[in-house]
Amino acid sequence: MANVQSLDPSASPLDFYGWELRRRREANNLKQGQLGEIIFCTGSLIGQIETTKKVPTRDFSERLDAALGTDGVFSRLIGLVLRSQLPPWFQEYADMEAKAAYISTYQAQLVYGLLQTEEYARAVLATGMPNDLEGLVAARMERQRILDRKQPPLAWTILDEAVLHRPIGGRAIMRNQLTRLLEFTGHRWMRVQVLPFSAGEHSSLAGSFTAMRFDKDPDIIYTEDLISGHMTANPETIREAARRYAHLQAAALSIEDSAALITRVMEERYGNQPEPEEHGVA
Repeated sequence: MANVQSLDPSASPLDFYGWELRRRREANNLKQGQLGEIIFCTGSLIGQIETTKKVPTRDFSERLDAALGTDGVFSRLIGLVLRSQLPPWFQEYADMEAKAAYISTYQAQLVYGLLQTEEYARAVLATGMPNDLEGLVAARMERQRILDRKQPPLAWTILDEAVLHRPIGGRAIMRNQLTRLLEFTGHRWMRVQVLPFSAGEHSSLAGSFTAMRFDKDPDIIYTEDLISGHMTANPETIREAARRYAHLQAAALSIEDSAALITRVMEERYGNQPEPEEHGVA
């Protein structure tokens, strides 16, 4: 088993976090169990984070700063740590997403990542059978912090109606997820529209895509395939994506009618009736 002394603080943000946690804890003459009692966790968890076996959370980091008097050190580090948990091919996109002034996205299969509840995100990410599911979930929740900024990006999301009907995680999780979408009905920076089944064939049958505009950098189009993501600033691709997105917006329901459809699907498909029993596949 790796010991704390073997950690190289320059190896990764997570290694540095664990190394710094141990250094600060020992400077305060605290054993792992003692620090755990102060911040309401187990000494074992402290040890696992110090040796990079567990990824810390933002709440854990804030409690550390308060307990050790570290003036926000761990609260600042946690953003880097969680960003490093994203798949390598996705990290560049997350960096650009955080810098964007305007985001427009069409999602054919799933709720847009910035709008996902934690439970919905966990169910989605679990399908990839990751080694550290909780680290990925925490990283996705960290991405959403851009919506809490004083001036977040102006974002426009079009969801295919199929997204509302696909029962990710079960009825209760979907009910909470659709409730979350409804919270953006009158949001100043985020708009949500639904592309209804009645639209029939449309300009993005090929799949989901996201466009991002920046104050100083060129526009970018982002798409994903089965195992990776792709970004391009090619002007012809940007123009074609803008044309297709305009057609999607024209075919989508208004924000108010979209909210009404979300409400109806939530009540009809994900009401308070008991969850059905699960049966194995024959």
